[in-house]
Order: sequence, then C-alpha cells, then structure tokens
Amino acid sequence: MLAISARAQPPIDWHLADPETSEFNGIALERLEQALGQQAGQQEVIVAILDTGIDPDHEDLRGRIWINEDEVAGNGVDDDRNGYVDDIHGWNFLGGPNGENVVKTRLEVTRLYARDKAYFAGKDPERLSRKDRKRYEAFLEYKEVVETEREKVRTQIEQYDTNQEIILAALDAFDRQHPGQELNAKFLQSFDPGEDQYLQIAAQIFNQAVQFGATFASTDELRTEIIRSLDEARESVVGKVDYWYNPDFDPEEIIGDDRTNMKERYYGNNDTESSYAFHGTFVAGVIGARSDNEIGGRGICNNVKLMSVRMLGDGDEHDKDIANAIFYAVDNGASIINMSFGKGYTWDKKTVDKAVRYARKHDVLLVHAAGNGSINNDLEPHYPIRYFEKSGLFGKKEADNWIDVGALNLEQGKHAIAPFSHYGKKSVDLFAPGMMIYSTAPDDSYEFSSGTSFAAPVVAGVAALIRSHFPGLTAQQVRQILLDSATPIEGQVIKPGTDTMVDAHELSISGGAVNAYRAYQLAAKTKGKKKGRKQGTQQRA
Repeated sequence: MLAISARAQPPIDWHLADPETSEFNGIALERLEQALGQQAGQQEVIVAILDTGIDPDHEDLRGRIWINEDEVAGNGVDDDRNGYVDDIHGWNFLGGPNGENVVKTRLEVTRLYARDKAYFAGKDPERLSRKDRKRYEAFLEYKEVVETEREKVRTQIEQYDTNQEIILAALDAFDRQHPGQELNAKFLQSFDPGEDQYLQIAAQIFNQAVQFGATFASTDELRTEIIRSLDEARESVVGKVDYWYNPDFDPEEIIGDDRTNMKERYYGNNDTESSYAFHGTFVAGVIGARSDNEIGGRGICNNVKLMSVRMLGDGDEHDKDIANAIFYAVDNGASIINMSFGKGYTWDKKTVDKAVRYARKHDVLLVHAAGNGSINNDLEPHYPIRYFEKSGLFGKKEADNWIDVGALNLEQGKHAIAPFSHYGKKSVDLFAPGMMIYSTAPDDSYEFSSGTSFAAPVVAGVAALIRSHFPGLTAQQVRQILLDSATPIEGQVIKPGTDTMVDAHELSISGGAVNAYRAYQLAAKTKGKKKGRKQGTQQRA
C-alpha cells in the first residue's frame, strides 16, 4: 500500500519516447512526429474498443468518439436497420432492454462449473456414457478450481481483517506513548520502539514509509490511508467470493437473451458508457486522446474515431458477446479492434473463431492483450486466441490478422519486461509499454495504470497510425510490419514470475517492442496489397 501511494510518477508521456535516445522503453512516437512535421494521415481510421464502455463526453476525447451517422439519436428507431436501435457511439451487449446494465460477472470457469453441476445433478458417475465421462472429468476440474480459489479468497479476507486490527493497534499504542507526535524525518530516524511488540510494528510501518518516500504528518493521516487502502483491497477480494467464484450468481438474466444460444445476435442496449467505464475509457485515451489541447495525456493516433462496444464487466467476458462485438465492429466500419481482456477457459470457441474469420475476411486487424498473470500462453491459453479449433484440411490454422501484446516495464535492461506480463514464444507477438501508463478516466479525470490491457492499445494506436498514412496496406501487412520493425530487446531479461534470465526471443515471436518510427519507415517501403474493403453484411452464414 505504501509503495503504491508513494511511488514516484514517471513522465506522463514516457511511453512515447525514443528508446535509442532516452532511458525509457518508449515507442519512438515523438521521433516520428518530429520527422513528419504537420503531415497528417490520408484516411481516418475507426478503432473499435471492445471493453467496459467509454465516457463519450471526456474532455480529452472530444471529436474522437465514433458517431453512427446513419442513426438518429434518441428516436427509438433502428434508422440504419442494422438490428441495433439508437447505436450512436456503438453498442452494449451487457445491457437489458429496460436500460439496466450488467457490471459484476462470474469467471468463465465458474459458469462452466454451474452449467455442468446442474447437468450432472442426480447422475451416477459410474454409469455415464463415454462422451459424458469426458465432460465429467472437465467438470471435476472446474469444481476444484472454483472451490479452491473461493476458499483462498475467504482466507485472504480474514488476513486483511487481522492485518488491519494489528496495524491500527500498533498506531494506537504509538499514540499513547507519543501523543500528538509529528512524524518528521528527524523523529523517525531517532525513534526507538524498545521491547514493546506494537511499537515495533509501528516502527516497521514508519520505516516502510521512509523507504518508499511516503510522507505523513501524523498517525491520523497514516491511519486514514491504511484504512482506505485495506478497505479497497478487501472489497475487491470480497467481490471474488460474491461474484467471480459464486456458481449461484447469475446477473445476466437482466439482459433478456438466451445465454446458451450462440447464434443470437440482437440483444443489449445503446448505453456504451455504463457506470463501469474506467477500463474502456483508459484504453480509448491511450489510442486517441487529443494531443492539441494541452490537457491530460497524449494519444498515439490523431486521425482516429473510437467505437465503444461494451461486452466486458467485472469478471470474465462471454464468448457469445465477444463474437457479436466483433461482428458489430466489422459491420460498422472498424479496421482495427482492440481487445484488452482474456480468460483461462472458453465456453464456445467455435463461435469466437467464426467472428475472427469474419474480421479477417473483411481486412480487420485484431489486437489482443496477452494477460497479467506471468503465465506462458504457449502452455496455458489466454482466451480468445489466434489458433482456430478446427480449420479443415486446407483451412487456416491460425488468424494472421491477430496480434497478441505483452507489457514492457519503463526501464531498459534485464527488467525490460513487466513482471506481471504473460509471454509466449509462439503465442505473444511483441511487447509494448504497459507499466504506469497515463491516460483518460471517466468524468474528465486522468490516472496512471498498468497492465497488458494498456499495452495492447499502444499497439492498436500504432497500427491505426500506419493504416491512416498507408491505407493500401492490409491487416496482415500491418501486423507483419509491426513485428519486423520491432525494437530488439537486447541482452537477457527476467522471465516474468521467476528469477530466470532468458533471451527475449524466448518470450515472444518477435523478441522485440513496438516502434512507431521504425514501423512507419518500413510501411513506407511496403507496397500495399489492399484492393478495397469488403463491407460487412448483416446476412451472415
């Protein structure tokens, strides 16, 4: 808590710096802008943000939010006859017809567990068919994961409560011994707790505050910060018990669709912001926040429109919603889709594969966050993934319009890869800045945040910039350009989640980091293969 509250903030645009002339793992956008001067892209690019929703009125996103010109706002009529009424800025697949929205959701493994728990209720495991035996084995895995994780979370809650009691008791003991004492540097350096157990704990807290550069004038300030931080942490953990790992929790009933009908397309509402829009708004700012207004941070591509397709809550996304969100984005003109989400299990991969193939057919680039658990995606897939479940004898085995993005730390050298980032020699394409990124948050606010969720839109922003300047390039060409122009991550780096030193090529396909300047130079030398965008159609097989 002290580390987070007192961490020195980096420059808000560190991720745009040139890695060759600065200490940061930036994308060299500033170098590209200097080279281009006032030269703008040839074509406006629509980037669909499949996420929690976007604040369309944010001061730093004005003029950047996609507007469906074929729809009349607020008239309750599907003017463009695309199946979605009043979809002015996009669509919300987690909304009900009466305006309610789903926010808290279960994890996919919990949904699978709940489904199969009902299926196998009353059945004798010893008398199952061969097909059901295989399904039953999977059910037992789901059951173990859900029940084990739920018990871990309950233990965490108890630990938070115990820790808070001990810490506050220690500060109370200090106040009795030193009433009204100012916590200045001179006092903290000379403070001797003696043999008192609680005063020793108080001394440890003070030492940590000094170590992380935190300053608190009094124990009252320190107590307030500790209570606030612990309450926030406890609340997030409680949510895992109540929602993530609760098989009896089913909030999707308010949507009104049949969650098991994967062919159903038209449900939801037009509230593309909702009350849970931080994540999506942040992603939007990374890609397209204004760079000409001297407020907030800076986006990567100026010639962009941001389409909000809400399909993500506090939990795992549904495969049905992922697929429908992709279909919607493609049909409404997106040429890049950012997908800053993922999960360890999949409900119906074939349905998502169908949507990915649809995006490929219509020349749409898919940019996906690799994940935040320090996991090897080659061994443990982070769904959705580029690989198709079944492709036939001559069909594509994987999507070549797909980019998976891991996260970079600020500093170069052995710590270059963010310690939380997923990786994969065969499954993660490249890395991008994802630690302490500064971007837009709801209600005209701004924050620093970290995650591969925010590395992905860095790549999506660079891809949008390339597609804006070179509209003749296909999605496959843009993907290859980004990989071939990546800045090599030199020397060995720490493998996330371990102390092992490895070559960066062991962690990604390219072994490098996205570089806007180099990507532009390579794109300028590449002959476009695009023959004209095939427009989406509502008549899908």
